[in-house]
Amino acid sequence: MKKVICVMCFLTSVFMLSAQEGVKTLVHELKDMKSEKVLVVAHRGDWRNAPENSLQAFKNCIEMGVDMIEIDLKKTKDNQLIIMHDGTIDRTTDGKGKPSDYTLEEIRKFHLKNGLGRPTFHTIPTLEEVLTLAKGKILINIDKGYDYFKDVYALLVKTGTVSQVVIKSGYSYEKVKAENGEVLDKVIYMPIVNLDTPEAEILIDGYATLKPVAVECCFSEVTTDVIRLLKKVKENGSKIWLNSLWPSLNAGHDDDRAVELDEADESWGWLLEQGASLIQTDRPAALLNYLGAEGRR
Repeated sequence: MKKVICVMCFLTSVFMLSAQEGVKTLVHELKDMKSEKVLVVAHRGDWRNAPENSLQAFKNCIEMGVDMIEIDLKKTKDNQLIIMHDGTIDRTTDGKGKPSDYTLEEIRKFHLKNGLGRPTFHTIPTLEEVLTLAKGKILINIDKGYDYFKDVYALLVKTGTVSQVVIKSGYSYEKVKAENGEVLDKVIYMPIVNLDTPEAEILIDGYATLKPVAVECCFSEVTTDVIRLLKKVKENGSKIWLNSLWPSLNAGHDDDRAVELDEADESWGWLLEQGASLIQTDRPAALLNYLGAEGRR
């Protein structure tokens, strides 16, 4: 019996070390400006096959080899950080109201809906649960969560996941530095820039000294300014993050065009031509296959 226990402990240790090495490799790829590998980011997890922002949706991503999951945060009445995109729980659960209307114990009684709007047995996870699940296995991007920056950092320290989490916002460097300067240099932070707006270049230039690992760039049409600013992001020492989620974020070079119209080269291929090193998608399995065929994995 003792031998069996010793073997099990040994195998567990080997698995944990292997997982940690896997995340170290992902972090290295994220920060390596010379890397040709394109990282796949699953928007709200694998929501086509599990409720969005659910533990199952994130487990699916880990199993299929996705590099990063994107999540959103809200707070309960008792100040617990949970995974929720909307301002209310109406659309994604069988409950009603704002997350802040309920304590964590109360909100646990509701169930997440599937793609058909039917309640499942899945419940709303906490940020700590997701961090624990993802530790050593996959990178995490916190999208809607800037308001809880310091609370998030405390949980990252508690769970030992600081190195594998990216926090982002659309605010200027000056604002982020003033509000979160004491923790900004301790985390991986990424700005979001809408290239359609007049202040886009100002925002990009403002982050030039920070040199974030990447800049998320959104645009509804292709203009000479958009192409110029994408090049400027790389010249400033950051990777380009592009979204293939829906047409208004990428000037029509989106997931549905790739899959439903069978025009992957005109969508994902085009994003690669613009220098994308990270692509956020609603079709992670299909994008992984495409990038593999293109030699970008």
